[in-house]
Amino acid sequence: MLNKLTVFDFETTGLDPVNDRVIEMAAVRVVNGEIVTGFHALIKSEVEVTPKITEITGIQPAMLQGAMEEELAFRILRNIMADSLLVAHNAAFDLQFLHYALQRMAGKTFTNPFIDTLTISRERHTYPHKLTDMCGKYGVELQGAHRALNDVEGCWKLLEAMHNEDPVDRYINRLGYLSKYGPPNWAPAHADLFGTSNRYEPRNVG
Repeated sequence: MLNKLTVFDFETTGLDPVNDRVIEMAAVRVVNGEIVTGFHALIKSEVEVTPKITEITGIQPAMLQGAMEEELAFRILRNIMADSLLVAHNAAFDLQFLHYALQRMAGKTFTNPFIDTLTISRERHTYPHKLTDMCGKYGVELQGAHRALNDVEGCWKLLEAMHNEDPVDRYINRLGYLSKYGPPNWAPAHADLFGTSNRYEPRNVG
């Protein structure tokens, strides 16, 4: 199942996929279990990069001067993706930004199947489920979290470890969301959406 996939990640100016913008993207194409190509770019943005976003990502506004144009970056990403299986951690977030960017630029969306490693994490493990936490649980080295290239490489190794633990085939196109927050505002038409909740380790009593 892992013979043709694209692991990708976006860093953005905020959480709104309609009005915020991608300021960094990275993707790796995996064929027969091996990374065969990769792409990483900082992207120009007409939306302000706030101090809070700089704090989270380390990306400063000055770093985006002379960065890649948005349309070119997404064209390259589309070429890498082709018809492969898309993989992301918290895919609901990244898939929404991908959809709205393609809508703005080309008036269309994508139809690729996908896997969300966060959905798998919530079903298999207790809270917390951030990429850094999950990589730690599986012994996957992750340096510089919240920078796109580091995150995609970590996400790929996490998926590989999860698949070796128990095949992840049944998670294709399954997208879990926290019931208390409701479903995402947009999801692919082929997504199997379902509500879930975090499980916690029992507290020690006594």
